[in-house]
Amino acid sequence: MKKALIQLHLSVFLAGFTGILGKLITLNEGMLVWYRLLFTVITLYVIFRWRKMLSKLSFKQIVPIGLTGMVVVLHWLFFYASIKYSNVSIGVVCFALTSLFTAALDPLINRYRVDKIELLLSGITLCGIFLIFHFDVQYRTGIILGVISALFAALFTIFNKRLIAKYDTPTITFYELSVGWVGLTLIMPVYLYFFPQPLSLPSVTDLSYLLILAWACTVCMYMLLMNALTKISPFTVNLTFNLEPVYSIVMAFILFHENRELTYAFYIGLACIVLSVVLQMTRVTRNIRQSHA
Repeated sequence: MKKALIQLHLSVFLAGFTGILGKLITLNEGMLVWYRLLFTVITLYVIFRWRKMLSKLSFKQIVPIGLTGMVVVLHWLFFYASIKYSNVSIGVVCFALTSLFTAALDPLINRYRVDKIELLLSGITLCGIFLIFHFDVQYRTGIILGVISALFAALFTIFNKRLIAKYDTPTITFYELSVGWVGLTLIMPVYLYFFPQPLSLPSVTDLSYLLILAWACTVCMYMLLMNALTKISPFTVNLTFNLEPVYSIVMAFILFHENRELTYAFYIGLACIVLSVVLQMTRVTRNIRQSHA
């Protein structure tokens, strides 16, 4: 469990860079996600085949894994769209709603009793988000997209928990992202029709950022996350990922000076989000100690 918690926090740290890279990359959210998936899938295939970690699956087995992959693709699309239509701080703070969606949806999907403490902790997170965001008209579209992104992120974690009980981590990761890339490629013509983007190769700068996004913030991050999910509940994972805004926002302050747009309520709200994470991790640690007593 200790190893899983360390892996979880390392994955959160890497995830904190994704919002910054999404702002730096000049491609629209559709092409950004398409290239991220392409570079990631190629990298995973080379690594897994070299280390003989990839299992062959039947079409029937690939279908649920691929559908889960499409869920994470939708999460990425809405997440980067939220950043493009607002800013990094707004986009990543909306992502903190993932814990609330998880606390509400996981019991319904997996048919178990709702944990009132989880809902309470999610409520603290929700209060933090309300304090951070004042519903400024210029960010309204970005907020809506960010909330939808959080919903898909919660569904992805819940469905992934089921898959991990049946298949190994490398196989799940590869097939999820591979099918996700194929699915996005098929719908890309329609997407580009409504959201035009010049069909050209990314610039050298964008390519560098895309490779960092694929190799560090996707391959490394997801391998760590998948391993952590074998020991830690989906709710705890998503609640811990509420620390992602902390890393992203600090970097956004430094790189984009977004602190000029924020008030004291932002910092109070951020403290609420961190508090909810600390309380949940304390609760998990206490339960671990009691189980070993």
